[in-house]
Amino acid sequence: MSDAKAVILDHRGLLRIGGADRVDFLQGIVSNDVAQVSAGRTVWSAFLTPQGKFLHEFFLAAEGAAGGAAEGTAEGETFLLDCEAERRADLARRLKLYKLRSQVTVEDASEDYAVAALFGDDALAKLGLAEEPGTTASFGGGLAFVDPRLARLGARAILPKAGAAAALTEAGFTEASLEDYDRRRIAAGAPDGSRDMEVERSILLENGFDELHGVDWDKGCFMGQELTARTKYRALIKKRLLPVEIEGPLPETGSAVTRDGKNAGVLRSVVAGEGGTALGLALLRLDSLGERYDAPLMAGDAKVTARKPDWAEF
Repeated sequence: MSDAKAVILDHRGLLRIGGADRVDFLQGIVSNDVAQVSAGRTVWSAFLTPQGKFLHEFFLAAEGAAGGAAEGTAEGETFLLDCEAERRADLARRLKLYKLRSQVTVEDASEDYAVAALFGDDALAKLGLAEEPGTTASFGGGLAFVDPRLARLGARAILPKAGAAAALTEAGFTEASLEDYDRRRIAAGAPDGSRDMEVERSILLENGFDELHGVDWDKGCFMGQELTARTKYRALIKKRLLPVEIEGPLPETGSAVTRDGKNAGVLRSVVAGEGGTALGLALLRLDSLGERYDAPLMAGDAKVTARKPDWAEF
């Protein structure tokens, strides 16, 4: 029996970046190597303040991977940015600030496309995708790609909005909820935009961007690169976003996490568990966790147990 599930992510939106200078333009701004993006490859990246603080994260795909292109452009001449829907206007505005005389266009594509998460034991097989992060192929009149962060997260799809649900059903995916997907994402320790990272305060390496393939160290300078590199090479990371199990009354997002009554961090995404134990992501001080990550932590009246993901290097 198939375990493939899909959910349309209404909290995600799309921007379209076109123009002859689009690669060079983005290359000097975002954290990943834009030159790697092609019909067969999608990347995960971030846009930072000049001081290296988080502003936006997004998946960057070639619109030509969908087997078509925006009206008035040739195939492969546009990028699609899978970003936060409620904050896409802010991202577009900030990108345009740096456009200057570059031949670049920035448009809202959310009326054209929907974003979906596809997961389950045979999800990638149904899409004909190898378990290689970022691998991309045409699907359902749009495109699908293995999550560039971790293959275990499954795939994402960018589909023509009008036929997105039908395309997923036809491909054999059963409808799931955002909570179903969040359980998988949170258990893996992967952040989801400003749900997990505080705008203009968070730094990438506290949130796994290095190990989750969100930063390219060989591409050259980008906005906020200096602080990001200093954090890495001087081992300045003192906090990490980690998966936690929560036993007791479910705390709200933003609740303080404490150890022996002293501040140890803050809860971000929280989702009720299927078996009674809730899951969450928490930005925690590493010195509060104990050598085996077994320090007694609390969030209100709930017991919190942190876990180090197997992909994390610290």
